[in-house]
Amino acid sequence: MTAGIGIVSLNVGKPVTVDYLGKALSTGIYKQPVQGPLYLGSANFAGDGQADLVNHGGPDKAVCVYPFEHYAYWEEVLGKKMEHSSFGENLTVRGLLEDAVCIGDVFKVGDAVVQVSQPRYPCFKLSQKHGVKDMPAQVLATGYSGFYLRVLEEGHVSADSQLVQLESHPAQVTVLEVLKLLTNGRQDETGLRRMVEIEALAEKVRHKFEGWIEKLQ
Repeated sequence: MTAGIGIVSLNVGKPVTVDYLGKALSTGIYKQPVQGPLYLGSANFAGDGQADLVNHGGPDKAVCVYPFEHYAYWEEVLGKKMEHSSFGENLTVRGLLEDAVCIGDVFKVGDAVVQVSQPRYPCFKLSQKHGVKDMPAQVLATGYSGFYLRVLEEGHVSADSQLVQLESHPAQVTVLEVLKLLTNGRQDETGLRRMVEIEALAEKVRHKFEGWIEKLQ
């Protein structure tokens, strides 16, 4: 997995107000490519922001990542050109796919050090952005979700910064495995118990899985 990984685009943006089903919607999904360097702090990149701070942002969701390899699929399915940050991601990357990247993997990006924390679970704002009502369902069906990073060491990042894997988490639980449990895993006690043992898994996701386990007792 470490061969050929890198940044395709660095993207940031503040929340904007758009129309969704006739109502005003504030969203941070409309990000724009920038060259940088930008300072990556514990919560986000300088110049970036989220509108829904309950479901987006925070230390476990400081950086949203999306694999560039999926863009060709979406262009074919949606019949349109997909610009960088079409999924509202901060880093469009190559060589880091959900079925290979593991929760807890650590990377150096520019001067910063980051760790994979959880999958990006798709929400209705993807439908607003792309004009496709079932966009979240399509993302879940493909597993092409992207994922989030927490910041272990703050620092500056540019679009041309090196992206290097420093550590591979010993549990070897992939982003895709967690996404599948979030989607259809309420009854999978064995799988859920495996996940809650991973300290690197985002706190909210771990607590969700713990709640599901309790309901199975």
